[in-house]
Amino acid sequence: MAAKPLHLINNRITEVEANVISQGATDAGKLVALDASGKLDVSLLPTGIGADVAVIEASESLAAGDFVNIYDDSGTAKVRKADASDPGKQAHGFVLSAVSASANATVYFEGANTQLSALTPGTTYALDHNTPGDVVALASATTTPGHILQVVGVAVSATTINVELAKPIVRG
Repeated sequence: MAAKPLHLINNRITEVEANVISQGATDAGKLVALDASGKLDVSLLPTGIGADVAVIEASESLAAGDFVNIYDDSGTAKVRKADASDPGKQAHGFVLSAVSASANATVYFEGANTQLSALTPGTTYALDHNTPGDVVALASATTTPGHILQVVGVAVSATTINVELAKPIVRG
């Protein structure tokens, strides 16, 4: 529940709940509040400010931290786990929250993927060829012909990769 500051409405002092998420123009002029994490929701920020994201339907269940591939499903954009063993499943972004199949996923295209584990700071990571959506240290990346090598970024802690998606290279 957001804070309820006092407003003067029709000459009466009235509690009004501040918005945590914007519904667009209908919320013009309303007060805003921080969300449960103590931050402003992306919907409250102007276009071009904040995270570079898109909300896309997931075609399979995704775990928090998965690297994902956006693809065309009969004219509709959908998202699935990226997979270095399939050249058609390069990583386009990542998710920070788990979602079920057919649910909307917020896909991040840059920034910090903070939902990983067992990373070594300073190590460059690539898309994994054994576990879709996951990463592997670049030194252990696939060399199998027909697979792709795609660097996803550098670990800055045991749980975070600073994501810089490289163009995939198809192994020959």
